[in-house]
Amino acid sequence: MHLAVLGGRGVSRRVALRHRTTYRFARPVTIYPHTIRLRPAPHTPATISGYSLTVDPGEHHITWHQDPFGGWAARLFFPGPSDHLELTVDLVTDLTPVNPFDFVVEDWASTVPFTWPEPLRGDLGPYLTPVDDGPDADLVTDWLERRRPRPGTPIIDFLVELNRAVRADVDHRTRMEPGVQPPSQTLAEGIGSCRDSAWLLVSLLRRLGLAARFASGYLVQLAEEGREDVTDLHAWAETYLPGAGWVGLDATSGLLCGEGHIPLSCAPRPEAAAPVSGATDPVEVDFSFESTLTRVPEGTDA
Repeated sequence: MHLAVLGGRGVSRRVALRHRTTYRFARPVTIYPHTIRLRPAPHTPATISGYSLTVDPGEHHITWHQDPFGGWAARLFFPGPSDHLELTVDLVTDLTPVNPFDFVVEDWASTVPFTWPEPLRGDLGPYLTPVDDGPDADLVTDWLERRRPRPGTPIIDFLVELNRAVRADVDHRTRMEPGVQPPSQTLAEGIGSCRDSAWLLVSLLRRLGLAARFASGYLVQLAEEGREDVTDLHAWAETYLPGAGWVGLDATSGLLCGEGHIPLSCAPRPEAAAPVSGATDPVEVDFSFESTLTRVPEGTDA
């Protein structure tokens, strides 16, 4: 087996996160069933010691289930019209520092390229399916050809360099429009949201024959003393490494994912990992959101 780096866990840091999403409608409308993916996925490296989802209007029915990809999803049903919809997530998590390179890769997959054995290839089918890169797919092809690894390159080294290359060529911006850009558009414009960069990286990995999925979650960033801690919804890519499992790559920062990345939903397609999906009657909407982070002192019950 190929060893990336062995490392241990450090001291835990407990934080309380609150994330509120608010939709205010110009008039009372019918709110059709919604799917909410705002609960940490079972495979999150963080320890979740408390979680709640509060829904307003209070008259609603909620059911929880696991989606086809193992993530938690809530279904919301509303009996009557409302002029608003507000979703508030409160969670308490213990962020134990982790070494993102603390994993082992099977010998046969330790360098690129490698061949997937059956039936593993079949199991990973949806995560190997090529992405629709948009009208200028040749741009993605040309970009990748200039960075295609030499045979025998260690898989870890290549993934680190590919992730950094996307970060270097795509600037980050906050984009409020729904959905993701085609990867060719993200490369052509050289700018995109975190979800645009993540989807581009998924496309590149699949073009190389690597299994990849789109991840949506919270990013918690604890600052040094005197600075403000921050958290927000975020998106990144994950690739499957035999022997190691799913490894997160954050193309917005160019780094591997660590303890501050709390996945909510991971899926073959971005739309299957949307934090909130649903519909209402046609109406003008005022949309807003806010995220706050509070450190919980040791010995305190949050």
